[in-house]
Amino acid sequence: MAEAPPRPVRVAILAFPEVTASVLYGLYDILLSAGRDWGLVVDGRPGASVMAPVVVSRFREPFAVANDVQIRAQQTLDECMAPDVICVPEVAIAPGAPISGFDAEVEWMKRCHAQGTTIATACSGAMLLALTGLLDDNDATTHWAYCDVMRSRHPRVRVHPQRALVVSGEGQRLVMAGGGTTWLDLAIYLISRFVSLEVAMQTARLNLIEWHDIGQQPFARLARSRQSEDAEIARCQTWIAHHYNESAPVAAMVRLSGLPERSFKRRFQQATGMSPLEYVHTLRLEEAKQMLESSDDPVEAIANEVGYEDAGFFGRLFRRQVSLTPAQYRKRFGAMRRALQAADTATA
Repeated sequence: MAEAPPRPVRVAILAFPEVTASVLYGLYDILLSAGRDWGLVVDGRPGASVMAPVVVSRFREPFAVANDVQIRAQQTLDECMAPDVICVPEVAIAPGAPISGFDAEVEWMKRCHAQGTTIATACSGAMLLALTGLLDDNDATTHWAYCDVMRSRHPRVRVHPQRALVVSGEGQRLVMAGGGTTWLDLAIYLISRFVSLEVAMQTARLNLIEWHDIGQQPFARLARSRQSEDAEIARCQTWIAHHYNESAPVAAMVRLSGLPERSFKRRFQQATGMSPLEYVHTLRLEEAKQMLESSDDPVEAIANEVGYEDAGFFGRLFRRQVSLTPAQYRKRFGAMRRALQAADTATA
């Protein structure tokens, strides 16, 4: 007797008025195509969809989303019980504006997560996830424009502005893609994790999806200042983004600013929410994480590359800030990223 095919992965894509149709239905279409469209294109015989997305909302009747497209959910929150995955698209609200009126969605996400559901967010969707409290004491990312807001509103969340994809929480069941178009990364990651790497790469090849391996780093570093009119500090931030690995970088920024050291440190703290030295350490550690995820370079070499001559100090600092050793971090987060990057490079 033939073995029954595996059940498709049930993915609930959360819809609400503050979402855009492009991300909502983009996620839907990419996920639904997994396992189905590769065979159709290659040999004319479509396969079975291995993901089963459904649009879920608190509204039963059609409603307009942020770009005025009318949508109708396929299920209400009460009808969608404990899917395998919940996808939260972006929340199209200006950074700093109140995020309210989501009590039903927050309670539904908490209930589903308690039953084993993985919650995945795209772009500013992580701001909605943060309201559940599930991100407390965990690593997270969101769109770079919302990172300072998340830090301010949710101080227990460890926000990583430079990273395009963060996986954290109990059982690694909290997944966040940061930038505006990294919902594509999110979809490919979910296919790879819940189905297989090969199906994920077929979907990526078919849709010409390139992994955003550089993350948000070029943008988030310059977006950290909350006092952009402070030209001296902004100039120093631009400089340190490219010279964080140099020796005595804080002294160099003081000279570049032309300010007395005490005035520079005070204004830098006001502009970025960090001391100059903390800011340098943050940039160095975020770059080290990228290198640990994407390369097999020895930890000592990575420490030296990002500006630490003492690899022991680097290891202690990394563990204090990340709660993992560099080797543990690489083992936990590097395998999937390197696999996707390598496969994507091989098909370029």
